[in-house]
Amino acid sequence: MEETAAAAAPTATAEKASSYRYWVREATGDAAPLPVPRKLDPVANGNGNGNPPPLGSVWNQAGTWEEKNLNSWANTRIKDLLGSLGSLEFPTGKASVDEVSKCSGDAFQVTVRNKKGVGYNYELSLRFKGEWLIKEENKKIKGHLDIPEFSFGEIDDLEVQVRFSDDKGLASDDKTRICKDLKSFLAPIQEKMRMFEEELKGR
Repeated sequence: MEETAAAAAPTATAEKASSYRYWVREATGDAAPLPVPRKLDPVANGNGNGNPPPLGSVWNQAGTWEEKNLNSWANTRIKDLLGSLGSLEFPTGKASVDEVSKCSGDAFQVTVRNKKGVGYNYELSLRFKGEWLIKEENKKIKGHLDIPEFSFGEIDDLEVQVRFSDDKGLASDDKTRICKDLKSFLAPIQEKMRMFEEELKGR
């Protein structure tokens, strides 16, 4: 009986010695040392391989797809540019644009595969006031120059539609003549919008 107990004791010690936890404790002394943190040197180029830093946000370093809203800047800039068109004189009258009464749309910058692009889509209305000689009398006329929806790269295709605030007392041929005169604002509008596109591309 005592011999059986004595024989069992070494077996329990051997099991303890061969247990996994016991083996890990013994093995840690021979394990590879932990990596030592080291500070990276700052690189002026951004990525250290001579290439320029990626475009877009920090979270989008791969440059896959990112869209940035530019509405706030674009709306203000369009109003500044088109609100300063000045006045034009015609054979029997003159008119000026004094306000952008409607500026509805979106402008944005897109980064795709680390390449930047811009775009916009707008619908505009400019308030005009003028004076024309009608039936030997100078008649003051007010209204709006409406520009239907257009997008980036479509400036050459812009259209101007004339909308009178009050056209009572105007004969059909008078309205046709005044509309033709007011459409002369198309060229300066196109010039201002080309300036806008160039500035947008530089954002």
